[in-house]
Amino acid sequence: MLLPIRVEPKSNILQATPQEELFITANTIAVPFHEIKTQHIIPVYVKDNETLISHTDFIESAFEAVSDFYPNETILPPVIRVSHPIKGRIPEAKDKPVAQLEEWEKTLYYERMAFVIEIPTIYDDVDGNRLTLTIGGVKAYNLDNLYNRKGSGEYFKLFVGLKNKVCTNLCVWGDGLKKDIRVNSVGMIRGCYENLLEYYNVKYHLHHLNKLTQRHITEAQFAQLIGRCRMYPHLPNNLKKEIPVLQLVDSQINSIVRDYYHDKSFCRDAVGNINLWKLYNLFTEANKSSYIDTFLERSVNSFDFVDQVYDCLEHKHYNWYLS
Repeated sequence: MLLPIRVEPKSNILQATPQEELFITANTIAVPFHEIKTQHIIPVYVKDNETLISHTDFIESAFEAVSDFYPNETILPPVIRVSHPIKGRIPEAKDKPVAQLEEWEKTLYYERMAFVIEIPTIYDDVDGNRLTLTIGGVKAYNLDNLYNRKGSGEYFKLFVGLKNKVCTNLCVWGDGLKKDIRVNSVGMIRGCYENLLEYYNVKYHLHHLNKLTQRHITEAQFAQLIGRCRMYPHLPNNLKKEIPVLQLVDSQINSIVRDYYHDKSFCRDAVGNINLWKLYNLFTEANKSSYIDTFLERSVNSFDFVDQVYDCLEHKHYNWYLS
């Protein structure tokens, strides 16, 4: 059950930058909202010079939708991470050596951006971990064809889910994700967020997370699971069609194995057993090394994968990874 705590004044998006939170790592850096708004240029479609929706417009539309949907809750300023910088310079500096460029002669925007907006007054606990309601989104300009004219819309990814305060891992599942929606205005983005928030059932999500605490796998089962995870990418395509997809890559599987032994919060117990809630957090922690444009899909895939392990243990469903 969600227990609201004391309501504080609603935050403003332009308030002081919140402390950096590593909800994703990969090759990303943290950037404050005001820096993106005042210093970064906005890309355009090459053939007609029409602007794309800026990162700040995207974030502002999400913040406004959340503020209206939860008018009495505390809403923290967005935490933003970016990657793949696109650098340039003003025309007057086109012939200058790089070492002689002044800061005002440089231009910059980031091809990929992810952000989260936390609502700390809506929370619950799972296995002793505080989970808070979190809304966010991803914009990756590489998914749009910038060398063409402005078309039927730009691609965005929106989500609502829960953030584990112990480790900043995001818990996102299919009912909380709108991936690759196409819009051509800020108003359409806001409408998509309003729809997402209206139909997202946080109690149902929490129920599915809580049930993961009720089942565990042994060290031998974990070893088999990991072995099959490493086999999966190399299977013939005809066999892959019959097996649940695993989107994490080998380096992320290595991280799961390492953290199974060494993670302070989610490692195995003294005899090698690990409950599925902890296993899920090993997957979501490993997913932090995904690039921004694959991060949300892999997050949902991680939940689906562990949920299928639960069904195998609870309902005796066949699961290739544990067979």
